[in-house]
Amino acid sequence: MMMGLLAGLMLTGEAAATPTPAGHVLVWADEFDHDGLPDPSRWTYDASRNREGWHNNEAQYYAVARPENAHVENGRLVLTARRETLADAPDWGGQTYTSARLLSTAPGWTYGLIEVRAKLPCGRGTWPAIWMLPVQPSGWPLGGEIDIMEHVGHAPGAVHGTVHTQAYNHINKTERGGSIQIDDACQSFHRYQVQWWPEAVTFMVDDQPYYSFANDGAGAPETWPFDKPFRLILNIAVGGDWGGAQGIDDDALPQTMEVDYVRVFQPIPH
Repeated sequence: MMMGLLAGLMLTGEAAATPTPAGHVLVWADEFDHDGLPDPSRWTYDASRNREGWHNNEAQYYAVARPENAHVENGRLVLTARRETLADAPDWGGQTYTSARLLSTAPGWTYGLIEVRAKLPCGRGTWPAIWMLPVQPSGWPLGGEIDIMEHVGHAPGAVHGTVHTQAYNHINKTERGGSIQIDDACQSFHRYQVQWWPEAVTFMVDDQPYYSFANDGAGAPETWPFDKPFRLILNIAVGGDWGGAQGIDDDALPQTMEVDYVRVFQPIPH
């Protein structure tokens, strides 16, 4: 487990006062207490696309260091999905929508409690996510994916937590996950959490568990790739196979996901 980050962690009073889960220690956090672009010591940008085009047939371009799509203001990270004018489309990879996708720059974490306090967008066609991928990719889905929170605007308040592996993934319609209804997810902040142990990955909202994926104990990466460092990703997609299943409401844009804080706790080694 990567405990070395603790030595250099600078905490605000708010973070220091937050109760730490029993048996854990806070190893990484961003309280978003400096206005401007996201802290480059904690976050980088992902504007990548695959050879077939934008991932999952999404409609947005992920901009880099563009305040209109990602900035910190009044103690919160604000990610914004926007509809751009057709005249500006060449600047954004030919897309008429822009957004941001942030990746944590830390060396990653193996096991722990990851908590993100956020308020979600609800416009039809939006697809915000708080999720994790391996720091060292080994090919998706073999490397695994942990989706701490996904929400699609055409189903307001339905929050999903999912894992993807070689054996269980959405391409084969075998992904493993659950959902919980949070009626005010787009009006109020909630704590989206995953408790990741060697035995299981458990998804929670405001400390309420709603789905757990158990390690089958086979020792095979095809079913349990969750034994190596993962990094955190924050983004809002527009459209796509799931987010755009009922179209995109241009009149609802721009839409924002506001993030109050990100905190990572790890078990205290014995």
